[in-house]
Amino acid sequence: MSDTENWFDEADEGDFEVQIDEYEISASPNDFNVTTIVNFIKSGAVKIPGFQRHFVWDIKRSSKLIESLILGLPVPQVFLYEESKNSFLVIDGQQRLMSIYYFMQQRFPRVEKRAELRRIFDESGGAIPDAVLHDDEYFVPFKLKLPERLPGQPNKFNGLNYSTLGEYRVTFDLRTVRNIIVKQISPDGDDSAVFEIFNRLNSGGVNLTPQEIRASMYHSKFYDMLQRANMKPGWRSIVGTDVPDLHMKDVEVLLRSFALLVNAENYAPSMTKFLNLFSKKSKQNEQSQNYYLERLFDEFLNITAHLPARSYINERNNRFNIALFESSFYAACRGAFDRRGVDVKRFTPQQLAQLRTDKEFVGAAVQGTSKSDSVATRLRRASLLLG
Repeated sequence: MSDTENWFDEADEGDFEVQIDEYEISASPNDFNVTTIVNFIKSGAVKIPGFQRHFVWDIKRSSKLIESLILGLPVPQVFLYEESKNSFLVIDGQQRLMSIYYFMQQRFPRVEKRAELRRIFDESGGAIPDAVLHDDEYFVPFKLKLPERLPGQPNKFNGLNYSTLGEYRVTFDLRTVRNIIVKQISPDGDDSAVFEIFNRLNSGGVNLTPQEIRASMYHSKFYDMLQRANMKPGWRSIVGTDVPDLHMKDVEVLLRSFALLVNAENYAPSMTKFLNLFSKKSKQNEQSQNYYLERLFDEFLNITAHLPARSYINERNNRFNIALFESSFYAACRGAFDRRGVDVKRFTPQQLAQLRTDKEFVGAAVQGTSKSDSVATRLRRASLLLG
């Protein structure tokens, strides 16, 4: 399957829309100069959320932003979500902030290394280690690349870097960028409004999917485990492609499966809200819990290795059958999970085929899919037929 935009059945997440007027939300403007902003990024106070889109601007676009700041031209404001005291997530403005960061480091990332650099950036607490920063395999010098203003009139900033700005360096250091800090006041402990704010304010060119927003808001060691699980060869074989989904639909399937395994008895619509709450709660997981869930997943991959290729692919539309996978994962792993063991229940290809065509299961998978009784029916039928 090469079309990664069409891997999966439509997920039942569209049933959740926040009524913003039911929430109390504050939005406070602050003007931080670029030196302060970069220091905030380095300290981890301002975080580029984990697994948010990689840095995608080219050097020409980044150079235009830097030129605008030097000249005092207006630049778009940045939106930050106040996660806790002195801890802010970037809602909108990742590309601008990283352009400033890289310019002050005098290094620009190579295109083919950006995914790896994103991982290094996360693991290093919001900074690139000096050894990597000065490694030419990862970076090239960041010299401004600006077009002529008029034919035969070179741009006086073209070819300069942060160190060679001369008298303009202090001007650049002190130039301010407007930051809007968003905070949900009430209801306390419920991030649903902020989830919607992420969706509405992000201006990356394409709306973020619910899972992309989740990965921004709830990045944790548990999410690190999901990312590892998503790259396991056995899982890529089940999905039917080696290429991870650009919009994290494969990660979302894993999240759904773990959330139902751990907390199915507390499921209540919508699926979006259920997954948000589970993601938030999982931020508090002991690392031993994350390792245990990963080991359980590894055992599931072992017992499904004998299944025929495309066992979870709908032949009708060539898409991955989310309901079939999460239900069989639940049925195979729930007994072991309850015992805190890893003795995952085996099932045959014939049993899985029977579940796929079971009238009750199919009915609960195609209509009202996120209703509590539909979810319960799917898990119940899987537990019965795969037992």
